[in-house]
Amino acid sequence: MAGKRIVNAYKTIDKTQAYALKEAVKIVKSNATAKFDETIDVAINLGVDPKHADQMIRGVCALPHGTGKTVRVAVLAQGEKADEAKAAGADIVGAENLVDSILSGKIDFDRCIATPDMMGLAGRVARVLGPKGLMPNPKLGTVTTDVAGAVKKAKAGEVQYRVEKNGIVHAGIAKASFSEDKIYDNAKTFIETILKAKPQSLKGTYLKKISISSTMGVGVRVDASAL
Repeated sequence: MAGKRIVNAYKTIDKTQAYALKEAVKIVKSNATAKFDETIDVAINLGVDPKHADQMIRGVCALPHGTGKTVRVAVLAQGEKADEAKAAGADIVGAENLVDSILSGKIDFDRCIATPDMMGLAGRVARVLGPKGLMPNPKLGTVTTDVAGAVKKAKAGEVQYRVEKNGIVHAGIAKASFSEDKIYDNAKTFIETILKAKPQSLKGTYLKKISISSTMGVGVRVDASAL
C-alpha cells in the first residue's frame, strides 16, 4: 500500500517544478493519507560548511501554531527553581537523581533544560545527551535561570534546529491534521528564521533548495523566490 501511495503522490507533482509555498503545502497535505497523523517536515539545503564555526547554523524557532507533538521536558534544577519548573509543567525535575537516571540509560524526554548552577552536574551526562541533541545549551535557551519560561516555550512547540554535515537543516513543523493555513504559517516562520541566520562571513549562495514533505509522502520543492 505504501508503494502505491508514493506512486500516486508522484503523479500529483512535477519534479522539475518549484511550487509556491502555499501550493506546496496543499499538495503535501492532500497526499498525507497514512493511517496515522503524519509529521510535516521542512528541509532546507544551505551553502554552508558546518566544519567552520561561523557557519554552524543552530538555534530555536517558536512556531505560531506549535508542532502538534507532545514534548516531554526534563529540568536539572533544585530548590526554588525546581519548584518553578514543576509549576510550569515540566515532566521530570531533579538534580543528581536525574543525572543518575540518565546515566542508567533512562531518557524519556525530548528536551532538557538546566539552571546555570547545574551545568557542572550536567557535564557528567554530556556524552550521553550530546549525540542525541539533548544537552542543555545557552544558545538554545536551555541553560537559563528562567526555567518556567523555557519549559513553557518547549511545551508550546518551539523547535530546535541544527545544520547537518551535508548542509541540510530540517524540522518537523506541523502535523498533517493541521489546517493548510496553520501548516503554511509554521513553514513560513521556520524558513524565515533560517534565512535570518545567514552567516555574515558567507560568500556565495546561502539558500540552495527548500522542500516540504510528510512522513510517508514525497518531497515537494518550494520556490524560494516566491516566499
